Amino acid sequence: MRDAAALCLLVLLTFPVAAETSTISWTWLPVTAAADSGKAEFERACAICHGAGPDRPGTNSLQIKYGGRVPALLEQRTDLTADVVRFYIRNGVAMMPRFRKTELTDAQVEAIARYLSSPR
Repeated sequence: MRDAAALCLLVLLTFPVAAETSTISWTWLPVTAAADSGKAEFERACAICHGAGPDRPGTNSLQIKYGGRVPALLEQRTDLTADVVRFYIRNGVAMMPRFRKTELTDAQVEAIARYLSSPR
């Protein structure tokens, strides 16, 4: 038990301090300020359900819903608008929960929306 407490303290003491413009992330990863922050934010917050692989419930749900008419992977879609992405992130749908501003800031949501709606 003492070793676990020491490890937690070590992690907290060595965790990089985020820049003034970033927020503390609920996944313990610093927010990326780079141009590809939308991809980084998608990977951090969305890919757990909407990434590639057989164990991704969001991707599986979209595969069933669309039956292959559109790609189930959000990163492969070309029909998504930023408004639609923002709406679903903030409001959720079916089993997808809504993301509150304490979970994803407006800037993080905007980065994800720009990323998923950008031409590929």
